[in-house]
Amino acid sequence: MIKFEFSKIKTKDFELQFSTELQCLEFLANEKWKHGYVCNKCENTNYCKGKTPFSRRCTKCKHDESATAHTMFHRCKIPINEAFKMAYEVCSLPDISISNLSEKLKIRHMTCWKLKKKIMECIKENQNATS
Repeated sequence: MIKFEFSKIKTKDFELQFSTELQCLEFLANEKWKHGYVCNKCENTNYCKGKTPFSRRCTKCKHDESATAHTMFHRCKIPINEAFKMAYEVCSLPDISISNLSEKLKIRHMTCWKLKKKIMECIKENQNATS
């Protein structure tokens, strides 16, 4: 599980650090594999560059894993930088309503609800892991 500390970043710094999709994917890949790459299919530790930015491809079984796979951003339907903005908002203001998120970020209500649910589950898991 990747632990995000978005709530400790100032808004201006966040906007500079995570304004593009590539910046978000690079951050996610660095966090995901900071202790080394291990293939989820065959447990091989050798990899090469994958098909998409910051993905990794196992040199043994050829499984390609994106930076978002097995994270709260897995199969996210909105651009990753927009999802990062939502995660930042939710981590900064956990009680923010779905309506406020939707209006502020210009994202559909149901999309906000689903992603906020994932984010809140991650926050809860991180709190349980540290207690």
